[in-house]
Amino acid sequence: MELVDQINRTIYFKDTPKRIISLVPSQTELLCDLGLEPFLVGVTKFCVHPHHIKTNVAVVGGTKQIQIEKIKALKPDIILCNKEENTKAIVEACQLICNVHVSDIFNVEDSVALIQQYGSIFNKKEEALSISNKIEREMESFNVFIQNKPVLKTVYFIWKNPWMVAANNTFIAYLLKINHFENVFASKIRYPEIDILDPASNENVDLVLLSSEPFPFKETHKKELQENYPNAKIVLVDGEMFSWYGSRLTKAFTYFKSLRLSLQNTVL
Repeated sequence: MELVDQINRTIYFKDTPKRIISLVPSQTELLCDLGLEPFLVGVTKFCVHPHHIKTNVAVVGGTKQIQIEKIKALKPDIILCNKEENTKAIVEACQLICNVHVSDIFNVEDSVALIQQYGSIFNKKEEALSISNKIEREMESFNVFIQNKPVLKTVYFIWKNPWMVAANNTFIAYLLKINHFENVFASKIRYPEIDILDPASNENVDLVLLSSEPFPFKETHKKELQENYPNAKIVLVDGEMFSWYGSRLTKAFTYFKSLRLSLQNTVL
């Protein structure tokens, strides 16, 4: 079988891969939901869904730093990466071991395409179709729900010291947009550092979202930011829902509905 991954690399498969290493947490979750957990031989320390996965499967490092000798010893048939999560150096090192598939996700369509590719690669087409169809149904329902909801000027924080936000050209930015959350930093790219004391960054902001990952924002941080955003509602949100693709999207749109309903009486 021949397949082109999401950064246009052609991969050739003689047989269905049986020994899988995933270097991306959201893709690990997807593999398990496709019924491929028995074939996982390596994951990252950040792969936390399903909760037991790191107990049953070897941990081969993080998403930016890997234990290459440990990966070699596991004799994988395929290593699954992501352009944003993993570095070019990691992909190149892994390519010397076995086939490497690289995903690149900016929207739901990309995610559905990835799910279907995994279905083809691992002979799980029916399972992939079931997950894809559920995501598309959930998104269609959400689009009806959100269509008359007001647009809120929003800042989405991902890090503290330095303060960093999700800007344009990210999966988070895409999900903010479909939630009718107007990204205050849409003119910037990726994950810029910002000055929270700069009036230009906090003027007329309706909503501040503090992600649970990668920085674990807590209630204390809400109080810390309130004086910088005196007129905004500050909310802790589940970062996995805003940044994990794959099968997590089967749950995300229900979460987004609940989030919007919780806001409608306080921010309009």
